[in-house]
Amino acid sequence: MKTNRKNLLVIILTFPITLSIYIYFFTGNLQFSEEIVINSDIKSVTELLGDPNNMIKYMDGIESYNVIKGNINQIGTEAEIVALMGDEKIKMTEIVITNNLPTEKKVTYSTDGVYNIVTNKLEVTTLNKTRLINKQDFEFKGYMKIISFFMPSAFKKQSRIILESFKNFAEERNNNLNRNN
Repeated sequence: MKTNRKNLLVIILTFPITLSIYIYFFTGNLQFSEEIVINSDIKSVTELLGDPNNMIKYMDGIESYNVIKGNINQIGTEAEIVALMGDEKIKMTEIVITNNLPTEKKVTYSTDGVYNIVTNKLEVTTLNKTRLINKQDFEFKGYMKIISFFMPSAFKKQSRIILESFKNFAEERNNNLNRNN
């Protein structure tokens, strides 16, 4: 009976260390894709998605988008994005990897402990409907590995919120243009 208690105590005491080692060495990446259909033509959606200054209009918390090096949308262009998350300001660096929308636009975002490659593709579904395919590829370091291990759904949920916000932004703009014509 005493041996069983000792074994249980050893397991309980070593579990946090073992879990920490596992997280540190064997986790840290998260990949997923999502799609959303936007009630707007592909040309309009391409224009809106292609202008990074629009992020301020549809992404809650984005305070500024400033090009540091290069020209907007050109390969290699670097920009600094300042976002408010809760009470904390976060600075991210965006780098354009490819940009040949509607086929594909790939950018990287990096901040403390997070490196994210975002790939967006657009497809025509019908004359006035466009499918936005969004692929996320995260690489985490430090404490962000622990957060991503225990809360991967938070990253997926935030991505979905952004897609739905962009959809609403694009459709509202499309409706306003149709009313004015």
